[in-house]
Amino acid sequence: MGKNGAKARLYDAFAASGKALASGKRLELLDLLAQGERTVDALAKAAGLNLTTASAHLQALKQAGFVTTRREGVRIHYRLSGEDVGELLVLLRKVAERHQAAVPPALDAYLGRDGAREVGNDELRALAEAGEVVVLDVRPAEEYLAGHIPGALSIPVGELADRLDELPSDTEVVVYCRGEYCVLAYDAVRLLSARGRQAVRLNDGMLEWRLAELPVTRGAAA
Repeated sequence: MGKNGAKARLYDAFAASGKALASGKRLELLDLLAQGERTVDALAKAAGLNLTTASAHLQALKQAGFVTTRREGVRIHYRLSGEDVGELLVLLRKVAERHQAAVPPALDAYLGRDGAREVGNDELRALAEAGEVVVLDVRPAEEYLAGHIPGALSIPVGELADRLDELPSDTEVVVYCRGEYCVLAYDAVRLLSARGRQAVRLNDGMLEWRLAELPVTRGAAA
């Protein structure tokens, strides 16, 4: 095989990775797996897919090398094949937001971005260490257990309205969820603000926090 043929094979191999990402549902599955390992059943439910469709998407991602599996009895557990897959997901979303005109209005429609105050990772760490804020994780409980910001409380957003008394009323709450484009934190801040609480968002989320190699606690809070 000549140089031109070898080059064609190389670029076709690169293109296969791009093809595996050419599905909104596959990107959503990667986003879910960036929070921790999950079974096919759990992924299908979280992504609103039937098992057959979810399995087909996961097989495409596996063939491209983006996810890997382990078997436990009859259950198959999926996880990202490396942190670089999470980095790719973050970069893809940022590039799309900057260069694809359809993305910003779609984000506004989905997130309901309202100009509410946000804090960055460094500011959050300083405020938390000084005891000036409560850090609130509003992801599903299984994602919190898989890894969360040290000291964060876990109240899934769907339970927040009924569990407000678990939060101090005189302390600002910093809310985070899966990542920069996760709607759960936006919904939680709106709910807290409507109930008279001081609430702000972390401008990233658990994925970006972990990729920045910041401390992560696994399991239930002490």
